[in-house]
Amino acid sequence: MSVRRKKSKDSKAKQLRKSNSPTDQAMRKSSSDESMAVSSSLNTFIPRTPITSRTPVSSRMAMLEDGDEELELNLLGDDERREARQGLGRDEEEDEEDLADHAKRPISSKDKRAMVLLCVLYLIQGVPLGLALGSVPFLLKDHLSYSQLATFALSSYPYSLKLLWSPIVDSIFSPYIGRRKSWIIPMQLTVGSVMLYISLNVQRLMDNPENHVNELTFVFTSLVLISATQDIAVDGWALTLLSHENLSYASTCQTIGLNTGYFASFTVFLAFNSVEFSEKWGVPHLTLSGYLRFWSVVCYMVTFWLLFFKKEDKEPATEADLSIKGVYKTIWAICKLKHIQSLIIVHFFGKLGFAANEAATSLKMVEKGFKREELAIAVLIDFPFQIIGGYLAASWSRGDRPLRPWIWAFWPRLGFGLMATFIVYYFPKPPISTGFFVFLIIHTVLSSFSSTVQFVGISAFHTRISDPLIGGTYMTLLNTFTNLGGTWPKWFILKGVDAFSVAICKVTEAGTELAVQASECVSEHGQATCREIGGTCVTETDGYYIISAACFIFGIVFLVAYIIPTAKKLQELPPLAWRVKLS
Repeated sequence: MSVRRKKSKDSKAKQLRKSNSPTDQAMRKSSSDESMAVSSSLNTFIPRTPITSRTPVSSRMAMLEDGDEELELNLLGDDERREARQGLGRDEEEDEEDLADHAKRPISSKDKRAMVLLCVLYLIQGVPLGLALGSVPFLLKDHLSYSQLATFALSSYPYSLKLLWSPIVDSIFSPYIGRRKSWIIPMQLTVGSVMLYISLNVQRLMDNPENHVNELTFVFTSLVLISATQDIAVDGWALTLLSHENLSYASTCQTIGLNTGYFASFTVFLAFNSVEFSEKWGVPHLTLSGYLRFWSVVCYMVTFWLLFFKKEDKEPATEADLSIKGVYKTIWAICKLKHIQSLIIVHFFGKLGFAANEAATSLKMVEKGFKREELAIAVLIDFPFQIIGGYLAASWSRGDRPLRPWIWAFWPRLGFGLMATFIVYYFPKPPISTGFFVFLIIHTVLSSFSSTVQFVGISAFHTRISDPLIGGTYMTLLNTFTNLGGTWPKWFILKGVDAFSVAICKVTEAGTELAVQASECVSEHGQATCREIGGTCVTETDGYYIISAACFIFGIVFLVAYIIPTAKKLQELPPLAWRVKLS
């Protein structure tokens, strides 16, 4: 069947692709290292006349031309829906030509100012993430057991779960303040206030952290939760701050801002927080209290500027934009697809093979004597290689089999995880040699490269299978499952390290050595308890090696038995197999 389209009107597929629902826009990202997907969004259309599959095709297509803004594309038959999607592809080619023409034009001063604002807003979000996910666990390492660190690790969970409340953030706002500023301003004020609270109480919290684990977890979980909520609003604002031809710069601003904030709070802070580093290089010693106070002031200043000097342009709001229930129904409809359920299983358990390496190896090396500032330097050197790896992985993931490099990268990633276990086991006594430090950097770079290949490969696959009519919701849901796969095992890994460890307190009395069962010998509290009875705390069995071996074996078995055959089947499915029918 051939369908003629009038040149004076766009097809429904194109109109759906160009629809700019803020609900979908705000839900395009679920993690600090994700790129913002500038794709089609979801709108719900209410037809003037009831349309069913029995309605004559000519009538349906006539209604498409005469009232295409009222027609829902999925009410067409399969053939017409397929042909409309083919039209969508043709329209995309036309739009690419238009964007190519726009790309030749210089960036306007308005867009340049918008890009600077976005970088600053994303920078503020990256600071709490770098603290909660990076530097603070290393500062607490000498004082807490792995079980207590597992409790603190819960503070990273909100960023992987923000899809659950993102429709609410998009739908409830004050028209007087602005759709996005209604959330950004209070969230940013709260972030600044929480950081100020921590800075004023950091001496009490960090001097005896074993007595304040729950409070530390609560305040940093709150910090990450608020930052994640702000991120939802900033993601949505990014797509209206920039002009249409410069929307691609939104992900660039996000990458620059988030990564700069994260690395400033992680690698840079750890280095300047080290007394040895400060004395060696003659730089001022940076305390956690001073660092937090500085960023709280920055939050207040930026918020003050937003409130009084930055006006938000009004967005055209429709009934579809404000339908919270509609978005949640769409998410549930996607989850009911059989292929999505198989993909969810892959995402939830696929990263278990190297979960122990990512959750505990760095902490173990610090326990063995690896200095925090040396770890910070290794991570900082690795950063540019991640950028290069992302570019190469993107070229490898093109074509009909984007999961092929993702599958291949499993093997080196598992191998580097196993190698990391042996590095911890044979870690030399400090100070480490330059040769060994170079070896650690090479290992870090190669391990991160395999991780980057997997991230880019699975992102390319998500882009390929996502229904373009609801691209934002679809992509965010898939990215949420991917992030959760790397987040949820962390608590169990750290708990397991303590659970499978066997520690004893050796006490010598009258020439006789007595062995007393101890809870653990990792934290200062555990060692002090043993010293009180005149003994020496010794870890006879380290649960880290047991957990690492169990994760590695499971990773190999699950990769061969389930991931590889399932991934090959999933990438062979046609795009229509991933579509959902909207009501």
